Amino acid sequence: MNFENILVEIDGSLAQVTINRPSKLNALNKATIQDLHDGLALLDANTAIKAIILTGAGEKAFVAGADISEFAHFSVEEGAQLAALGQELLFDFVENMKTPVIAAVNGFALGGGLELAMSCHFRVASDNAKMGLPEVTLGVIPGYGGTQRLPQLVGKGRAMEMIMTASMIDAETAKNYGLVNHVVPQAELLEFTSGIASKIIKNSPVAINYAIKAVNAGFVDTKEGFSTEIKSFGKCFGTEDFKEGTTAFLEKRKAEFPGK
Repeated sequence: MNFENILVEIDGSLAQVTINRPSKLNALNKATIQDLHDGLALLDANTAIKAIILTGAGEKAFVAGADISEFAHFSVEEGAQLAALGQELLFDFVENMKTPVIAAVNGFALGGGLELAMSCHFRVASDNAKMGLPEVTLGVIPGYGGTQRLPQLVGKGRAMEMIMTASMIDAETAKNYGLVNHVVPQAELLEFTSGIASKIIKNSPVAINYAIKAVNAGFVDTKEGFSTEIKSFGKCFGTEDFKEGTTAFLEKRKAEFPGK
C-alpha cells in the first residue's frame, strides 16, 4: 500500500499505520484524512489483519492538530461540511471498524489529533505525550467528535474543563483520567502496544467485532450530540472570534477576542 501521507506496515496479523508528516507534526489535512480512511478501509477488509496500531512519525507528535490554514477562511456551511465529512470519513469510521485499532500516542495529540486517538478503541501513551483540545483559542469548538468522546472517557466535568480552558494534560494525568490505558517510555511504546495487540490477535475476530458493536451501542444516544457539534462547529465559522483566532494563529500572535 503506497500513500502520500501515511505508512502502512504489515507483520503477520498485525498492521501498523503511521501518519507521516513529521515536518508538520503530523497535522491532519484533507489529504491525510483521505489516506487514513483508504488505508484503514483496506486493512479492515483484509481478513488476515486482526489488530492495527495507529501512531505518528517522529518523536514529537502523534498528531498536533488539524491543518488550520486549510479552513481559516471557511463559511458557516463549509465549516459544518468539514466536520460532517471528517466524522464520516475517518473518526466515526475508525470507531466502528471491525478490526481493533489501538492508538500509540507518541507525543502531542491536540485538537483533531486527540479526537483521532479517542476514536480508536483504546490508547497507549508515551511518557512525553501531551493531550488537549485547544479549539476555543481559535474561536471554534472541537468538530471531529471531541465534545462527545471526551466526556465519555473522562467524565463531563473534566471534559468541560479541558475544552473550556484549552489546557494540555500530560500522560500520567491522562491515565488518571481514563483517557489512556497505559503510559510507557517512548522507546518502549510500540513494543508495549504490540504486546497488547498480540493478545488480541489470539482471540476470536468475530467475537471481537461483536464486542466492538455492543460497546459502541451503549453510546448510541450521543448521535444527537454529534449532530449538535457539527452545527455548532459550522456556526463558529461565521463569527468574529473565529476570524481573530485563526488569523492570530497563522500570524503567530496571541488572539485578542472581543466580548460576547
